Amino acid sequence: MKRTTVFFDDQMMLQLQRAAQRTGVSTASLVREAVAMYLAAPGATSPLPSIAGQFASGTSNTSEQVDSLLWKDPHG
Repeated sequence: MKRTTVFFDDQMMLQLQRAAQRTGVSTASLVREAVAMYLAAPGATSPLPSIAGQFASGTSNTSEQVDSLLWKDPHG
């Protein structure tokens, strides 16, 4: 194993310590388990759905038009 340093805010550290105490394992063990679960989760290697970026709208200013595109009355 390799040693590393991880920074937690006070509240998160307190929660981590309580969880370790409650389950009877070390905080390091809990962190390793959480990281292992995160890395094994589906989609952990890609935060975006596979369909993202697959289609082109043909316009380059879609983000500037977001309000008019999403919030216009579909009946009017």
